[in-house]
Amino acid sequence: MTRVLALDHGLARCGCAVSDPTGTLARPLASVERPDSRAGIRCLTELVREHEVARLVVGLPLTLAGAEGEQAERARSFAGVLADAVDVPVELHDERLTTRLAERTGGSADSDSRAAAHLLEGYLATREASAVRESAVRESAARESAGDSDEHASGHAAGPRETGARA
Repeated sequence: MTRVLALDHGLARCGCAVSDPTGTLARPLASVERPDSRAGIRCLTELVREHEVARLVVGLPLTLAGAEGEQAERARSFAGVLADAVDVPVELHDERLTTRLAERTGGSADSDSRAAAHLLEGYLATREASAVRESAVRESAARESAGDSDEHASGHAAGPRETGARA
């Protein structure tokens, strides 16, 4: 795995957090002021370079019901601007409740960057769960394929054999 940079976008500030290279830990960084400005975008592209980030994740502020509003539109637009400015993939990820979690957990980092760290933790957990599911599907397919090979090699279907006895 490689480093992921998560961004909790706001009009005034953008909280930032970066993963370790294994994708296990999320560490808050300093927030970027006025992230939509040229200087803000330049600062974010420098973070990508400085931390050798392979993927950017922008928080998508959905309502508790999962609907998108004006803030989600702004986050999508911001993600598009970033995608044009950096050479790494940019994804959106549900950021519901990350600000509340940041307020409850405290810490020395600013609340926007703590929210970005919670966003990153959620993203990494989702990605890990997805990788586990994909691995299980591949293993199942390999077992089925091996079973099909056994059938073809022996000339009959694998499964219970008839004994010839009738009930």
